[in-house]
Amino acid sequence: MNGRTVLERFPAGGPRGSWPAEEFAHARRLEGLPAEVVMDLATDMFLVIVRGESAGGEAVA
Repeated sequence: MNGRTVLERFPAGGPRGSWPAEEFAHARRLEGLPAEVVMDLATDMFLVIVRGESAGGEAVA
């Protein structure tokens, strides 16, 4: 395991001008979680993750 926790997944093909993954990550950062957005090329999804300790979401290897 590489120490990432996936908080949420968002399809890459969202409406033009819409950034739901970034908005979700921003809201988590306001709550004190160091959330960031990464792209999973294999599934064509944006993942909102927290590196390091578990944040109660789905762990990704």
